[in-house]
Amino acid sequence: MILINLLPHREAARKRRRDLFHVSLGASALAGALVAAGIYGWYANQIAEQQARNQQLQAEIGRLDGQIKDIANLQKEIVALRARQEAVENLQADRNMPVHLLNELVRQLPDGVFITAVRQENQIVTLTGVAQSNERVSELLRNLGNSSPWLTRPELIEIVAGNIALNPREQRRVANFNVRVRVLRASEVKPPATEAAAPAAKS
Repeated sequence: MILINLLPHREAARKRRRDLFHVSLGASALAGALVAAGIYGWYANQIAEQQARNQQLQAEIGRLDGQIKDIANLQKEIVALRARQEAVENLQADRNMPVHLLNELVRQLPDGVFITAVRQENQIVTLTGVAQSNERVSELLRNLGNSSPWLTRPELIEIVAGNIALNPREQRRVANFNVRVRVLRASEVKPPATEAAAPAAKS
């Protein structure tokens, strides 16, 4: 017996294909939404972690900035302490400088030379005096430059001929002079050659 299907099978097939297409489209849209949500969540997580790391770095940078400021302050304090220490050491070294200066002037002053004024500024000493002749002034300069461990670099500033009254009837020609010399600190004074050579001779 032959069966004849009189139902609209083409319409039903199209409907099935349309329904399958809609289901596939919905499944694709759902899958796309899930993938997009996953990607968004992953990026959001990465951004949150990076922001947390940035905050941690900012905190570390702030802490390091504070340490750098502390180090800079410490360096300034160290420089100030060194300056004060150097000033104290210089004061201690310069405490006996006038004594050495006067002792050396007494030792190195040749006969016929008289000091009338002594002026000191730091390590520079200016001597004003009177000598019987220019040769006496030259001898004084040689003594100050070669024979004194505490005095160095003597320099003649001025020498002027003059007269001095020995009594109401007699006058003598003299040389008025100004000499500049540098007095050394204790740390700058070299030991005498005899003292330095003595230990070598004993050994």
